[in-house]
Amino acid sequence: MTDQRFEVQNRPGESRYVLIDTESGEVIGEEDYVDVENQRVLFHTGVSDAYSGQGLASQLVRAAVDDVIANGYAIVPVCPYVAAWLPKHPEYADHVTKPRPEHLKAVAAHEKK
Repeated sequence: MTDQRFEVQNRPGESRYVLIDTESGEVIGEEDYVDVENQRVLFHTGVSDAYSGQGLASQLVRAAVDDVIANGYAIVPVCPYVAAWLPKHPEYADHVTKPRPEHLKAVAAHEKK
């Protein structure tokens, strides 16, 4: 996603999407994930306090979700922000999988790294 000043990039080696301020080159937000087979578990959304209140978390999540779907994965919303965001965007409902214990175990294992 490119929105003049902000861009979202998938960084698979880091298991996260990053939101970049293209003017400064600074990473100002992230959406962390872990893959479980053909499902991408989105488990943490964050945007720098200096950029809060601008709707950037929503832009970040939308770009991440669009990428997840484009790459053939189902969305597993473990992050509270993503879990609250998805019902407001019913166009994604067919791509959502309810979190299960194996998803939570994968997140816990990823966070221990």
